[in-house]
Amino acid sequence: MNDPLSDRLRPEMQALCRNLCWCICGLLVLGSLVVFLGFYAGKPVPLSNPVPDPVYLMNYDTSTLPPTESNLEIRLGYEVFMNTSVFLGPEQPDPDRLFSGNRLACANCHLNAGTKPFGAPLIGVVKRFPQYRGREDKIGTIEERVNGCMERSMNGRKMPEEMPEMRALIAYLSWLGRYAPKDGKVLGQGFLPLEIPERAVDLVHGEAVFQTHCTVCHGSDGQGQASPAGGYAYPPLWGDDSFNNGAGMTRVITAAQFIKGNMPFGVTWDRPLLTDEEAYDVAGYINSRLRPDKPNRELDFPDLSKKPVSTPYGPFADPFPPIQHQMGPFQPIMDYYKKEFNIIKSK
Repeated sequence: MNDPLSDRLRPEMQALCRNLCWCICGLLVLGSLVVFLGFYAGKPVPLSNPVPDPVYLMNYDTSTLPPTESNLEIRLGYEVFMNTSVFLGPEQPDPDRLFSGNRLACANCHLNAGTKPFGAPLIGVVKRFPQYRGREDKIGTIEERVNGCMERSMNGRKMPEEMPEMRALIAYLSWLGRYAPKDGKVLGQGFLPLEIPERAVDLVHGEAVFQTHCTVCHGSDGQGQASPAGGYAYPPLWGDDSFNNGAGMTRVITAAQFIKGNMPFGVTWDRPLLTDEEAYDVAGYINSRLRPDKPNRELDFPDLSKKPVSTPYGPFADPFPPIQHQMGPFQPIMDYYKKEFNIIKSK
């Protein structure tokens, strides 16, 4: 015997089943897409980018600051940081305000405006000063550290500590550290560690890595890409407008650590693309190219035992030749310092 109520509900049940099937199919397609994208090129891509310290999740957008006098100084510091050559470099029309000798910006090395983990972040840096530095063999101020960058990475000269741009830079760096602990130490500062190959740099392999992974941004000639706003969207890696041969990035180990955690552009510390050996060799290749000369480099590291083993210029407190300090292998030099000075060196 037919049930009139069942007959009336049957079409609605059929429609509900069809909709449910479409939903299931849609979820299967979406899941397949996620799997495909996640394993594109054989390397899983995370659905989120974890951070080594919660401090990186805080707001560092200067545009959200109310226009108070102190906030305007912070905003100026951010602009100087991002467009250094416009304020202090060759794109500055006033020669009395020209302190940077190239068109690089602070942001070309300190990535994401100084907030990227293992991208030379500056969150908390002001709280870590005054600080002892072996290169000068003394306790220095944050202003002296900024001027160290001006003389080396920017291939320029020191700027007066009372200069508005210097005060603004310090204000911006202080603002970056407002959520950092009292000692300024956060996880992810500096660069990503790597296993140093127990051999000299392979320049042929380094050039191949450069041509495969670096030329899309830095060009086959390594001269980068200019930015319409001034300076560089992607900086030159050697040549007249790059950092000079007294900069920390001329050390192969330092450069390899930076490259591993940040290059090619878009790579993050938790998902490096290059192997340790690739980062090592391409760092050596980049640092084998010509760049501006930093005068008086021989005065660096008055206590030579504190000189990093991959510093590519003398004098040294060891018998190893300059070419080995530049290109490795570095383990014999490290062993020497452990034996002779009881110093354990990692860079």
